[in-house]
Amino acid sequence: MLLAIVVSVWRVWRQRFARSQLHRSIRQIGLDARQDMLVPDGMGGWLHIEFLLLTPQGVLIVELRDIRGNLFGGDQMSQWTVMDGPRRSTFLNPQSALFDRIAAVKALAGELPVEGRLVFSRRSVFPKGLPNWTMMLESLRTQYPRLDAATRTDLIARQREPWDALCATLTDGGPTPGPSFLREVFLS
Repeated sequence: MLLAIVVSVWRVWRQRFARSQLHRSIRQIGLDARQDMLVPDGMGGWLHIEFLLLTPQGVLIVELRDIRGNLFGGDQMSQWTVMDGPRRSTFLNPQSALFDRIAAVKALAGELPVEGRLVFSRRSVFPKGLPNWTMMLESLRTQYPRLDAATRTDLIARQREPWDALCATLTDGGPTPGPSFLREVFLS
């Protein structure tokens, strides 16, 4: 019994640690970053944005997908398919939701250019190629390399005012408090 508890706690800790490392690697791409924010959609509602990064090119919205398996999706497909061994499942094409987020942020970003990407972890494979606006995490790091301290400081200073104005319109959209860590282990 004690061994089962220890193994369960270890698995949950390991999964959380890996997820936290993944999130940290995305936040490090930006000159500044916000995570789990809500942006007004312009129609009285709110849209959740997983990562909002200030980059040398402007604002980047990153929607992370940590899906294991072979993915088959395309720009014109309404549903994408995941095949992981004998399991097969589908999910809605995430591009349209990304476009909605880009439009909502553009409406508030002033002079800052806004782009968005669906970023997949290395657990995902696209055997037929990547759809538009989709990239692997490693490619994101290549497209937005780390800058030296002086360049970072200069870029942040030039973009600080419009970035701060944008961030002031956002609301914290983090996960609501749930069961404690140990209760989570025993309930899963």
